[in-house]
Amino acid sequence: MAARRTRGSVGGQAVAGWVFTAPVVIILGLFLALPVVMAAWVSVSDWTGRGSPFSGDVNFVGAENYTTMLLGGGLTTADFGTSLRNNVWYVVLVVPLQTAIALFLAVLVGRSMVRGRGFFRTAYYFPSVTSSVAITVMFLFLFSASGTVNAILARLSINGPNWFNDPRGVVHVLLGAVGVDTGPGALNSYRFLGVTWWNWLSGPSVAMSVFITMAIFTTSGTFMLLFIAALQNIPVEVDEAAMVDGATAWQRFWRVTLPQLRPTMFTVVTLGLIGTWQVFDQIYVGTQGGPGKTTLTPAFLSYEASFERQDWGLGAAIAFILFAIIVIFTLIQRVLTRERGVSRRQRARLVAARGGGPA
Repeated sequence: MAARRTRGSVGGQAVAGWVFTAPVVIILGLFLALPVVMAAWVSVSDWTGRGSPFSGDVNFVGAENYTTMLLGGGLTTADFGTSLRNNVWYVVLVVPLQTAIALFLAVLVGRSMVRGRGFFRTAYYFPSVTSSVAITVMFLFLFSASGTVNAILARLSINGPNWFNDPRGVVHVLLGAVGVDTGPGALNSYRFLGVTWWNWLSGPSVAMSVFITMAIFTTSGTFMLLFIAALQNIPVEVDEAAMVDGATAWQRFWRVTLPQLRPTMFTVVTLGLIGTWQVFDQIYVGTQGGPGKTTLTPAFLSYEASFERQDWGLGAAIAFILFAIIVIFTLIQRVLTRERGVSRRQRARLVAARGGGPA
């Protein structure tokens, strides 16, 4: 009898749980799962954006959109390769710098002896809650031909108001300053996704470097709050014990504090990867991919293919390739940042060293 009442109670709790979660499940299904399924179908069809993608006029083309973009070798492949190169430099520079700066700011304003900690936290976080469109317009104004940056450079006798429109990468600009204008023959001969390896290694353009600076400026404050919350959860006794053992401030941070921030580090890096691979609004408002397609990104290329050229299959294919890239990078950094457990042999050595005999 008691077992029957227990089963009835558990069944009632399950029904109540489904009742409370049903609205969220329905909303996610309608506005998340269903659009993803529709986009997956569009990526393998010839839908032109007119009518329903599931109508009889839409034909299944298989992997044609993917092969055209990745293996076609034409302008479509070159544009995708260029956008991928630009975004790779964006990710490589933004994610480490914004993570390091956010951690530095968290340690800086988290100290109890710092006066006005609330003010500094608000000041560092304020760019994160400001409209990205407004910040983009502000940065474009600063770096325009008649903007503040060029005015300061003119006072330093550095002229060149069109440097923002230079389509070369900053690595090529620096090499050109020392007389190196062309790379080795091998780098110019071999191509990946329609782009030579010499151009893959050109670095971000000046315009993309401005967007990189803007991304670091606007996101470091958000991740700073995550690191502050993690630092506050670390027991003070741990740091005091390391101090008693004679550890220096750097040793305490590197060997005591930083390992305990591993879960937060994973969250920050994951969010950074997702955000940097999906950069769109700054490009759309700022440069539309210019100058010379040096700020073109896969997200903006997907929008351009779908909404401007009405090639919805190609646009959806770019979006799914971008999704696969994000998943792969997330899994890689998950492996790199996971905690390493103590092996059985190491555990046996520890026990034997403590006089406890073999494990």
